[in-house]
Amino acid sequence: MRQIVTFDAYGTLVDFQLGPTTLKVLADRLDLDRLNVDEFLDDFRIMRFHAVLEAYRPFRELLPASLEIAMRLHGLEYRQSDGEALVAAVPTFGPHPEVPAALQALKSRYEIAIISNTDDDLIAQNLANMGVEFDHVITAQQAKAYKPSRQAFEYAFQTMDIDPAQVIHVAQGWEYDLIPTRDLGLARRVWINRYGHNGSMGARGSADYQPFDELPDLSGLPALLGC
Repeated sequence: MRQIVTFDAYGTLVDFQLGPTTLKVLADRLDLDRLNVDEFLDDFRIMRFHAVLEAYRPFRELLPASLEIAMRLHGLEYRQSDGEALVAAVPTFGPHPEVPAALQALKSRYEIAIISNTDDDLIAQNLANMGVEFDHVITAQQAKAYKPSRQAFEYAFQTMDIDPAQVIHVAQGWEYDLIPTRDLGLARRVWINRYGHNGSMGARGSADYQPFDELPDLSGLPALLGC
């Protein structure tokens, strides 16, 4: 029977260095009195999540808009060049070290696919950096919807012409991927808990969102899936 392993890209496969990159872009303004950098970065993360729940707009617009809101919340001066610099950095991010070998091993048995909250042109270089050919690459730009929207997943399954019961979904994002896929009837779900903590929103291993497997990275995934 045909089976597909689908992956979230940023954070799961791609070493998504958005936080450190943001700090580099804003280095000349981070000495603001009483600025808590960790709180600022966390608010930036929350603003991005809020933005994906709104009406669709391209990721290259969503990212700067979320940054501007977080900066204004913390009293930081926003410049158009800040958002442009972040967008320009996204395609430069490469894979986590173990990812290419794990993907190659999986390709011996499965089709592999991407379901990502991004634009087609932005993720193209991230995939090239990975050096592994995917059978399907589905983006928010194509679906006109972002995860955790059900529309994003349903569009992907329709485009790949696959029943959800034949899909194994692998992702680091708890609120973007693990929570919304609970009721989609997938064959299996795997949480890549890279940071050894609770999901950025939600309790670790919540019984309400079982069943799922949990791994610290992709190195154990081929064995888990019988490769």
